[in-house]
Amino acid sequence: MWIQDLRESCERNFDEREKGQLEVGEIRDKWRKAHSDGEVDEPLLDGLERRYEMLVDAQDSEWSKLLDNEDFWKAGWGSKVEG
Repeated sequence: MWIQDLRESCERNFDEREKGQLEVGEIRDKWRKAHSDGEVDEPLLDGLERRYEMLVDAQDSEWSKLLDNEDFWKAGWGSKVEG
């Protein structure tokens, strides 16, 4: 759910990176609250945080590439456990 919400927000702002990055920050606040309420587990939080960092640090061309990268949006992306 969280990854899908994050992706939908980014896609809505595909051509407005700065606005999208602001929305990513707003969504981050929500998933952090959900984590503190016990609704988001550590592995999911870690994956969301990794995506957050890449998205907010991205410039225009990087933003577009991340949004188009299907692997970036898959559950388990960037996990240390992936084989």
